[in-house]
Amino acid sequence: MVSSLSTQKIGGYAFIVGIVIALLAGIAGSLVAGYAGGITLVLVVLGLIVGYLNISDKEVVTFIVASIGLIVAGSANLKVIDSIVAGLGTVLQAILANLVVFIAPAVIVVGLKTVYDLAKSPEASKK
Repeated sequence: MVSSLSTQKIGGYAFIVGIVIALLAGIAGSLVAGYAGGITLVLVVLGLIVGYLNISDKEVVTFIVASIGLIVAGSANLKVIDSIVAGLGTVLQAILANLVVFIAPAVIVVGLKTVYDLAKSPEASKK
């Protein structure tokens, strides 16, 4: 008997793999620069999977708020830390940039699912 993976497990694995890839690609930096397009594509696909499979209706607000925090942090100029510890700011900036690439598609999916649910809900039309 072949056991099948549940969608929750697939989403969980996609999340873990996405985080690991974002971290490793950020740390490796110029060593993986030639693969940036492929890494970005993988992070986007994993983000779409996570957004579709992992976030329940009860988790939407928490997920969106946490995502906004990470996206804002990703816009910070962390390269100034390089003046204190050489290379640290650059690595942190790259890690956060990769995390944003991973999380943004998940936010889009969750946002679209939420808007769709609100639009089709009879309670939404009464207000």
